[in-house]
Amino acid sequence: MSSYERTERLRRYWDKHARSYDKEMGFFDRHFFGDTRAWICSQATGDVLEVAIGTGLNLPHYPKGVRLSAIEWSPAMLDRARQRAADLGLQADLREGDAQALDFAEDAFDTVVCTFSLCSIFDYRRAIAEMVRVLRPGGLLLLADHVAASAWPARALQRLLELVTVPLGEEHFLRRPVTHVRELGLAIERHDRFKIGIVERLAARKPVRGE
Repeated sequence: MSSYERTERLRRYWDKHARSYDKEMGFFDRHFFGDTRAWICSQATGDVLEVAIGTGLNLPHYPKGVRLSAIEWSPAMLDRARQRAADLGLQADLREGDAQALDFAEDAFDTVVCTFSLCSIFDYRRAIAEMVRVLRPGGLLLLADHVAASAWPARALQRLLELVTVPLGEEHFLRRPVTHVRELGLAIERHDRFKIGIVERLAARKPVRGE
């Protein structure tokens, strides 16, 4: 399967799940993720980019005064995010885009947010690098996702799940984005890992040039 064919298959997969996405994520928010959306979004300031906004579940949690832009590659999910923004009376630039090739200039944002999406982006390392590229020096990268568990029996179960979820919807359970954030030279300022290590969230600062 070519890269284009894989991309279009996954886009159709997420378009199909747009209608049920909020209900599915509601279960995980209640039982696993807790206050993570508020924890992430409350730290956003200035010009903010949310990568892979999905149906816009983070939108109610942003502080007043932020200038929000966001990208999503599923048109059906993006339609729902736009409707949610309208219902909330939010002014935001929500557009279709690819996390692996962000259509924004270098150093464009004070804050970049990505929640529960790196698990299903094919080249998630490239996506993280793109987030760092568009983040201004001194800016804040805010990430949250389900990751490889801290206990090996749970990791073994995650590996079994991936035999189904990766071919079906590119859903990975054994990634650790924090490792790649550190490799890119960002300083981890806040970091939580809970639910036997399955859920991880972090705030990382991009260094100022010359430091």
